[in-house]
Amino acid sequence: MKFVSRSALLFSLAVAAAVPLAGVAGPGLLSGAASAQALSPAVGRPLQQASAAARAGNIAAAQNFVNQARQAATTSAERTTVARMAAFVHTRAGQYGQAAAELERIGAPASQLAPLFYQARQYEKAIAAARRSGQTTIIAQSYLMMGRPGDAARIYEQMLARSPNNPTLLQNLAGAQFKMGDRQAYLATIQRLIRVDPTPARWRALLVDMKGAPMPRDAKLGLFHLMRETGNLTTAADVQEFAKTAIVAGQPGVAADAVRVAIEAGVMPAGEAMTNRLLDASAKRQTAAMAQAAAQARAPATALAAGHAFMGAGLYPQAIAAYTTAQRGPRAAEAALFRGIAQQRGGQTAAARATFGTVPAGPFADVAGLWDLYASTRG
Repeated sequence: MKFVSRSALLFSLAVAAAVPLAGVAGPGLLSGAASAQALSPAVGRPLQQASAAARAGNIAAAQNFVNQARQAATTSAERTTVARMAAFVHTRAGQYGQAAAELERIGAPASQLAPLFYQARQYEKAIAAARRSGQTTIIAQSYLMMGRPGDAARIYEQMLARSPNNPTLLQNLAGAQFKMGDRQAYLATIQRLIRVDPTPARWRALLVDMKGAPMPRDAKLGLFHLMRETGNLTTAADVQEFAKTAIVAGQPGVAADAVRVAIEAGVMPAGEAMTNRLLDASAKRQTAAMAQAAAQARAPATALAAGHAFMGAGLYPQAIAAYTTAQRGPRAAEAALFRGIAQQRGGQTAAARATFGTVPAGPFADVAGLWDLYASTRG
């Protein structure tokens, strides 16, 4: 990611290179020493033509006009203004190193040079200039581009100490930690970022990464539930995987509902063979599951299946009761995770968070932690 936009560079250079002709109202005012006197027509006119040509995208013509002005320049102010216009033209052409060289020769401030050096991939120079000007982000990002993510992360952490809830800094730190291969730190930073900005895009960065990690099928099902809850079941492939996982794990009603919602949203095509197969399989299994649910809910060994059936039917109080019973059975961690999900779905956020905290350490606890994070953003 580049933190200094090309448009910002162009704007600053265009302002610096505005060139009034002697006796003629020009497009702007000169800065610094050049403001004390107007340019001679032999310098000012070709610079105005260079500016117009560069803005029109005719870089070759703009450079020719700059060369004409350079040959005619006789004073320090004129040479300075020519160099600024040359830098503007080079920047329009994406020639950031040449733009920086022009400005460096006339003693431009480090704040103007640092972003140009960065864009030119002259990272050592960018760091040196950014240190003089206090442009810390350029220093960190230069380290990252140089293959030194640890140094970049250290600087972002220092910046976050001063601004702990800055989403841009958190995102940049996460990027550095990802490049370092520090998965634990990366996930922790993403979670901090989600607390600050719990938008679907932020969640997707975390959940898609987690989905690719090895975990038990039923833990992944809990993760898919969270993808759905955060608005991140946005592709037919994700919905199909969620539905298939839910059917096999004993939540066919959840699968059927996810497919129907995806059809209504245009994510999955209605009438397609795969869509029809998922709907048919999930509907038949849900009917069978609901026929047994009331009896199964009474015993810890079978209550998990009952909870899944009730969950698929949207009967959250019954699901919560069944999962509570199942927590005394052989799959206590899974039962606790889905009890918390049912509580969150049923509007019992405080109870859900308490339940997520009881999930024993392991892959189900990892998913429960994400659900707890989600619940913390919901009130």
